[in-house]
Amino acid sequence: QVQLVESGGGLVQAGGSLRLSCAASGRSFSSYAMGWFRRAPGKEREFVSAVSWSGGNTYYADSVKGRFTISRENAKNTVYLQMNSLKPEDTAVYYCAANAPYPHYADGQYYNYWGQGTQVTVSS
Repeated sequence: QVQLVESGGGLVQAGGSLRLSCAASGRSFSSYAMGWFRRAPGKEREFVSAVSWSGGNTYYADSVKGRFTISRENAKNTVYLQMNSLKPEDTAVYYCAANAPYPHYADGQYYNYWGQGTQVTVSS
């Protein structure tokens, strides 16, 4: 069993930055691909970013490419999402997820574990 706890959300002005963290319990963290998803009010959950188990491969939705950076520290069982140049349309609850098989990192239905989410609000 893996538990995921997100942190780092908050209120920020457009153009600002936030860094989300996702702390995982369990010994197998370093073997899991990790992903970030988000759900805006009234919208479907959408893929944001993912990172392979080693950190060597990263993936991004087109909407965040060039602005967001995913990374992980396996020694700390933590994955990060650095979000820069934030826009009001980035406002959503952001969720961390673990353990999707390649090549399904962008598909939420393949992830086995989910965090509770952290709210990100970007004001214009």
